[in-house]
Amino acid sequence: MLRRAPRSRGGGGGARAQRARAPRRTAVPAAARDAERLQKVLARAGLASRREVEAWIRAGRLTINGEVATLGARVAATDRIRLDGRLVRSREGGGEGRVFLCHRSPGEPLTAAAGAGGAAARAPGAGLFERLPRRSGRRFIAISPLPRVDGGLELVSSDGELAARLQRAVHSLTSGFGVRVRGALSETQLQGILGGALDSGAQLAVERCEAAGGEAANRWYTLVARGASGKEVRQLVERQGARVSRVLRTHLGPLALERSLGRGQFRELTQDELAALLSDAGRPAGG
Repeated sequence: MLRRAPRSRGGGGGARAQRARAPRRTAVPAAARDAERLQKVLARAGLASRREVEAWIRAGRLTINGEVATLGARVAATDRIRLDGRLVRSREGGGEGRVFLCHRSPGEPLTAAAGAGGAAARAPGAGLFERLPRRSGRRFIAISPLPRVDGGLELVSSDGELAARLQRAVHSLTSGFGVRVRGALSETQLQGILGGALDSGAQLAVERCEAAGGEAANRWYTLVARGASGKEVRQLVERQGARVSRVLRTHLGPLALERSLGRGQFRELTQDELAALLSDAGRPAGG
């Protein structure tokens, strides 16, 4: 004989009791949702690279709201971050970081000599980085920097993450250079340059190399190549037996070194220019 299972007291109260006992979902504060890793925040603020920030964390030099930071810590805009007891101020505003287009003079170093500080570090000719706005960041990064002996268009950012994106982007961008050599290049030398062979066996995608005037024994040539650095351009021409005395970068993707920007001067890229730079980097060759 089958027996009915005893009914729970209160009829359907069991289900209601279970629902009542279920923990409520608490709303996650907006600040917690927007929190980012400490390394990423400080690198974007231009204070150091992510590896450097990790070293600071391991050494116990960073605190978040008075507590010693640990690896993997996440911070929000409202958190107070200190390095060696000094308050760290993140870059103001949101969106992309700041990028500067600079007209670097030949022979100008990127930064002042080690040990130079104060007014000496910011004196004229001390270094490109020392002339940039100090409020933009404490650490600047040059994207595909030119050799010191050369000059022209130089891109600099205080945002470590953005600088890394731009560094990858320049490998697919078309760059223009002015190359000054001793004497005129022969047709054989020009054909060798167009071949694009480097010492390493790599091949530069050279689009053109043509005469651009000159005076006395010096001759200028315009060289356009995809993904080329200033060092590679110099090497490419010297491989043909030419004596190169100067390499100047004049174009980088959609950016040009305008005549109004004199040597030693700089300006900040607009957000539209930055977007165009990253957009051009994503296009296939010939697109």
